[in-house]
Amino acid sequence: MITAVLLALLCSTPDAAGAKLPPEALGAPPNVDESPTAWACTVDTLRAGRECVFEAEVSPSTSTDVKAQADNNIRTLKDVGHALCTQAAKPPSGVAADKNLVAQCERKFAAASEEACGLEGAVPVIDAKGRFAPAARTCYRQLSSVLQDTAMMATVASACCQCAQKRGCPSAGERCHESVSQQEVAGTALACLVTQCGAACDLTMPASSQSGDFRPAKQIRRSERAAGSL
Repeated sequence: MITAVLLALLCSTPDAAGAKLPPEALGAPPNVDESPTAWACTVDTLRAGRECVFEAEVSPSTSTDVKAQADNNIRTLKDVGHALCTQAAKPPSGVAADKNLVAQCERKFAAASEEACGLEGAVPVIDAKGRFAPAARTCYRQLSSVLQDTAMMATVASACCQCAQKRGCPSAGERCHESVSQQEVAGTALACLVTQCGAACDLTMPASSQSGDFRPAKQIRRSERAAGSL
């Protein structure tokens, strides 16, 4: 009985050929929603670091000047670099972004844009609805990597590096965030961080720093050789 009813519904047609069905009716022609879905790769998903789908349908560029299109693609992304880097460089416990980290992020973001986002001028990097083109996968991944690295350094190294700069530690400077987050600080620089910025640098202090041994590596090796000769 149920099967017969379903077949009857499937085979049924409107009473009049020209009759219009309401949009909500099952038999009505589908209404295509061309707006970006929640899964579309956009600047917002780039900022949030979310998984996404490259669903944009980008037509080949109509410009005969491929260099102009490539330059426009790069400029489009550079224009949003400051806002994205400022967001990524905010430490979890602070309201203001780390200015040094923002500047570092912007340089890397611009470099990644120039390297991977021109798309040789073949297509626009972002369509009219704000979605990244499928050809922009490498571009998107490189920009995402810059932002994720920045967010990681803001979390584990920002407070330490800001303290190091205020206290005049040798570790302060251009590469502070990278060296601190990768635990590559040693010698007098490490000693300054531990004694002057211990609380701010707890997350990134090597285990050896807990013993108070801040001798440079050369001095340690020299002492070990002397002990071995006794």
